Amino acid sequence: MIEIMNKFGYFGVLFLIAIENIFPPIPSEVILTYGGFMTQRPTSTLEISGVIFFATIGSLIGALILYYIGKLLNKETLIKIISSKSGKLLCLKPRDIEKANEWFENQGNKTVFFCRFIPILRSLISIPAGMSNMKFSKFLFYTIVGSIGWNAILVI
Repeated sequence: MIEIMNKFGYFGVLFLIAIENIFPPIPSEVILTYGGFMTQRPTSTLEISGVIFFATIGSLIGALILYYIGKLLNKETLIKIISSKSGKLLCLKPRDIEKANEWFENQGNKTVFFCRFIPILRSLISIPAGMSNMKFSKFLFYTIVGSIGWNAILVI
């Protein structure tokens, strides 16, 4: 990861954060704090605002991919999966999905924003947002604002 950031600078940050959003076990904490560290090196051409900006674009790219996966894996598809023979292993009932969807429809805006500050959930929250057909403009707004906050905290 560090080699990618050293070699590609801002675009390395963008790429790694986009990948981190799609594959949550990759730690954004390491990427962002190292990005902040890179801005303090005397030979660096990176600035704090640039690292935050490109990290936010990377976060948005990853979040959008997961949002559209959620749209493809809509509520009806998920209910079919959990109702199948192998889906029973998940120990979920169709009513559980209905309840979760209702809750997300009422609390989705706050949830998308605040989950951007919680490791692992910050990525995965995009899937239920897509599944519940959260209005795209609201998803975009809360994802960007939450991502800027998370990225700034770790870079600075």
